[in-house]
Amino acid sequence: MHRSTLPLHGIKVVDFGQYIAGPAVAMILGDLGATVVHVDPPSGPLWDSPANATLNRNKLIVSIDLKTKAGLAQARSLVEQADIVVENFRPSVLSRLGIDFAELRRARPELITVSIPGFASNDQLRREWRAFEAVIAASSGVFTDMGLNRVLMGVNPSFSPLPLASAYGTMLAASATVLALQARERTGTGDQIEVPLACAVMEGLAYNSIKIDNYPLRYKTQRESEIERRRAEGLPMDLSYEALQELLDPFYRSYKCKDGRMFYVVCPSHKNHAKRCLKALGLYDELVAEGLREEADTYLPVSEWTSDVSLGVYPLPKYWADKIAARMKAVFLTRTAKEWERIFGKGQFPGAPQRWLQEWISDDHAECAGLMIEVDDPVYGRMIQPGPMAWLEESGEVMLSPTPRYWAGFDVAMAALSEHPTEPRSVPSTGAQAGWLDGVRVLDLCNVIAGPHSASYLARFGAEVIKIDPAKPLYDCWNTVIFGMTHMRGKRSVLADLGSPDGRAVFEALVKSVDVIVWNATERQVKDKGLDLDGLRELNPKAIFCQLDCFGGVRRGPRTDYLGYDDLVQAATGIMQRFGGSMDTPEEHAHVGTIDVMCGFGAALGIAAALYQKSRTGRIGRARTSLSALSGLAQMPFCYDYQGRQPFSEAAGPRVKGNDALTHVYDTASGQSVLLSALEADIPRLAKVEGLEGIARSPKEDRVHYLTGALMKGSAETWLTRLRAADVGAAICENIETIRSRNSRPADAAPGTRNGSYSFSVYHDHPSGHVVTQLDPYAIRPTVAKVYAMPPAEKYGASTRSVLMSLGYSEAQIEGLLSGGAISECWSREYLPS
Repeated sequence: MHRSTLPLHGIKVVDFGQYIAGPAVAMILGDLGATVVHVDPPSGPLWDSPANATLNRNKLIVSIDLKTKAGLAQARSLVEQADIVVENFRPSVLSRLGIDFAELRRARPELITVSIPGFASNDQLRREWRAFEAVIAASSGVFTDMGLNRVLMGVNPSFSPLPLASAYGTMLAASATVLALQARERTGTGDQIEVPLACAVMEGLAYNSIKIDNYPLRYKTQRESEIERRRAEGLPMDLSYEALQELLDPFYRSYKCKDGRMFYVVCPSHKNHAKRCLKALGLYDELVAEGLREEADTYLPVSEWTSDVSLGVYPLPKYWADKIAARMKAVFLTRTAKEWERIFGKGQFPGAPQRWLQEWISDDHAECAGLMIEVDDPVYGRMIQPGPMAWLEESGEVMLSPTPRYWAGFDVAMAALSEHPTEPRSVPSTGAQAGWLDGVRVLDLCNVIAGPHSASYLARFGAEVIKIDPAKPLYDCWNTVIFGMTHMRGKRSVLADLGSPDGRAVFEALVKSVDVIVWNATERQVKDKGLDLDGLRELNPKAIFCQLDCFGGVRRGPRTDYLGYDDLVQAATGIMQRFGGSMDTPEEHAHVGTIDVMCGFGAALGIAAALYQKSRTGRIGRARTSLSALSGLAQMPFCYDYQGRQPFSEAAGPRVKGNDALTHVYDTASGQSVLLSALEADIPRLAKVEGLEGIARSPKEDRVHYLTGALMKGSAETWLTRLRAADVGAAICENIETIRSRNSRPADAAPGTRNGSYSFSVYHDHPSGHVVTQLDPYAIRPTVAKVYAMPPAEKYGASTRSVLMSLGYSEAQIEGLLSGGAISECWSREYLPS
């Protein structure tokens, strides 16, 4: 196979990006077949890291000085050849240098430009801040109240080296770019897109910032209750790691195995997973004999249950949690982690050994599946890098052999772009503003977070999304209704029993009516449902199918069909080990959906690439991504290996406050913590800051001590004023609750894109009957296309009748299907079961 088979073959990209997000967007476009020219300043990249070998694969690198007349002329010549231009500087920086996107698009309306600033250009307070990764994280609540574990251990604020803002921003910007590209095929018009990283990280953490007033007690975990108790009684947050483990649900925690390794179990909310787990451990029968129950209908209020417990519902009551965990601990000690991995995988319930990132990089499955690939880099030699983030099944194999980065002169770069002639475009549309996906109909078969979130994301651009779920739920209401308040927005909900003949007929009618089908499932499940390549050709040969899973890659590997969730990928790829600091103390990275949401955006990217390919060539593609594929992006600064690599020594463990003295969280006299984010080259600037004059004389090894003492002599606001006046990166470590309260407004049917870097809507009339505050769909900010405000999530099953009527079913037929159980209009009396 050749790169010409890739969906973006013939598309030309000029990449002015530095650090992670901008180069990563262009890398992904290059992986998908685009011709990419990357522009560096004469002094080289602003971030000197081996990760640049990954970020610049499939690119020609050209050195251009934009501050000179000749350099600017060269840059403008490259842009004149491009379909897409990417940059990630502060707002207006590139414009001041002479590359003005608005001006370029007036001359060439078909051009697509992508800006990825740290903060939004309409954020008057923050837009000019020096927005390094950690500054964005601190400002956006990433480091404060960082999960229930860290709060209870008294580690607050807490530091994480994961570049979450850049990772979410990359996937949002890459998917938006290709969505704009496929829309251009219809309209002839490109777009000017902004994706602020602060908005991106807020969207990535949307499941953590939602506020539901009068939240039912049944969903409160032991950890949440303990936090409330300690705050009410004025007790310190000083739990040890070991004591904290005893507050975890037995199906949502790590266990030590015979070989001393930890094994992470994630079976808390599925109707069958916890039961399969206990049966495999040999514990099910004895626990049932002792009174463990499974309620027939867990969507009833708990006051109507026949027991105080139901297996497969999260969280379990303390009595049962303690009893089950004690038994499971003993059994896990009888086998090695590798043995348990096979038992769980073959038994079709989720669990994975804890691994370090270095182990994952050389893991047999990662290699076989193409999740980690080898590239002959001109600087580092044979190098292991993360594989593709998203791909199409028919051409993914090509993406496993990328071209190493290559430094070239301006003439070579121009020749590479000129190899693909710029096509004449139709006259741009002058009609009313429209969404990139207006008229596209999507069937969402997904569950949990990653898959449903991808379809919800498509809805903001005008896609009509129909969500189909079982007539009787497989997951508990914590997993469906609570998460669904975020990812069900903008969708119509249908409930049908696909295992019955009548329910299957409804399903097939829906499949025949849509343009795109999305499902997070293994290959085995896809084939069983008749949605494999041959099966879908019979049902709807024009439909694009997108598949997400946990461990899938371009090729099959030994664990391709193993089930899993976000948490298992964190365990399998080293994220939990790094966060916890050791094999004995692995910790879930604090926020819900850390990799899930990223993967959802990856699915949207795959769908966009398939839509573009279909419009250009008529070929119907099958889009793919996986949680494991996105784990490399989340760990980009350290996810690589080569002979002679420096030790894997990135910041790890709960007590770490930063990467080094210059990127570090410090306490201040006002009690607030300040995140300092500076480079070695900033030492002269720091030395001119009042109160920090001694930094230049302080040895490197003493800088943390010096800065700790210095910053305690002033308030957080004082230090921010001084540091920003010197153009040094800094931020107060905010918490999500404060950010939400400062930036919430009554829901007004606007998407929030005009509201700066933070924007929430308060739904006083939410269908649930609760007052719900949610982040707006606001990170993608096109100039031409419309972004729709999504309505709140309807109750599951609320659209069953109307969707079936649109498919041609009569009222009498629908009543017959309802009475026979083939379809349903609800799972419960209450929207959010109490």
